[in-house]
Amino acid sequence: MNQHSGNTQLNSIGTAIIRIVTGLLMAYHGFEIFDAKQMNDYAQWDMFKELPMGLALVYLGKGAEFMAGILLALGLFTRFASIIISVTMLSITFFVGHGKFWYEDQHPFLFVLLALVFFFNGAGTLSLDSKLKR
Repeated sequence: MNQHSGNTQLNSIGTAIIRIVTGLLMAYHGFEIFDAKQMNDYAQWDMFKELPMGLALVYLGKGAEFMAGILLALGLFTRFASIIISVTMLSITFFVGHGKFWYEDQHPFLFVLLALVFFFNGAGTLSLDSKLKR
């Protein structure tokens, strides 16, 4: 194995690990969609309770986190999943977190940045997207 193929293989493994962990973390946060009490608690937050469809927005957001997280972890429709994650997490960053990503609510914004990495670079060779291309 030459130096180049070793680096390529290491990059593929590293990309897959970061993609899978990011996707599983996103799905984990979205798994709250199956907890009606938690969903109703979120709907009572000030930014949602005054909206006519606040509960529906909470379910939409958590559903997006769950489904896009699974897709990202699998490396399936990765760019689409990355867009969904980015839009959802930007909404959380600026609507729920009031744009305080620099000094308080960094967690959602970091998901935006990770999703953008996969949007621009794709899922990598160890993904279902890669298998579907062949």
